[in-house]
Amino acid sequence: MKFDLKQTAKEKMIIVAHRGVWSGNVPCNTIPAFNAALTQGADMIEIDVDMSADGKLFIFHPGMEKVFLNTDNKLGETTADEIMKFRYYNFDNTPTQYGLNTFEEILEEYKDKCYINVDKFWLYPREVTEMIRRHGMMDQILVKTSPADKYLDIIETYCPDVQYMAIVSKPEDIERVKARKLNYIGNEVIFSTDESPFASLEFIEEQHKNSLLVWCNSIVYNYRAVLSAGHNDDISAAGDPDNGWGWIADRGFDFMQTDWPLMAIDYLKKTGKLYRK
Repeated sequence: MKFDLKQTAKEKMIIVAHRGVWSGNVPCNTIPAFNAALTQGADMIEIDVDMSADGKLFIFHPGMEKVFLNTDNKLGETTADEIMKFRYYNFDNTPTQYGLNTFEEILEEYKDKCYINVDKFWLYPREVTEMIRRHGMMDQILVKTSPADKYLDIIETYCPDVQYMAIVSKPEDIERVKARKLNYIGNEVIFSTDESPFASLEFIEEQHKNSLLVWCNSIVYNYRAVLSAGHNDDISAAGDPDNGWGWIADRGFDFMQTDWPLMAIDYLKKTGKLYRK
């Protein structure tokens, strides 16, 4: 399978499954969650990376040990052997049969199957990049960071050839990123109102003219931190997808990250908004 994000974006909106599809007894950031996302039609899975005390990379959202594992132990202070004994807890705070997957397991499982957005990679850029290269998966991988100089320095140093997007909240951020020697393919935009330039058709058209892609989040990670001016999963799944997923598609965004890929894809197909005309 050939992986080319810009070509895929010309053909359809790229649907990103936030930590896979997780519900009931299936925890996020696990192979069952990622398989569920691909079964539901997602093009890309978003994963989080953390590291054990003895240097092994695991798929886990740093700082969420108490929430997902019901432990006060931090992965960074725990050996890999000890981490392998942990089990995820479900929504009823009941232990599941699912343990943590290593980063290498995920790369081996999804090589040649889908795109992968590696989040939190900037915490361990050398180790993450070396493993991606070792598995020959650079064309499947996308990484993103804020446009802070310390993060741009990391990208230039360890992985200037990896497909990179900046997470921007103001237009001037984009100019700073353009000056760097990166494989810069676009921007994840954060906007709290429809009046933001990032919410305009003109902005997205300009980005496309410059061969840049644009990522929009329909996820609601924290309702106090608005990511897409209220055009989100909550209102879409609860009955108003035209003002959520539909609004995002109509603007021409290339990526949409969602916690509800099956419903989103079904809606976008029925309304003719998933594929480019």
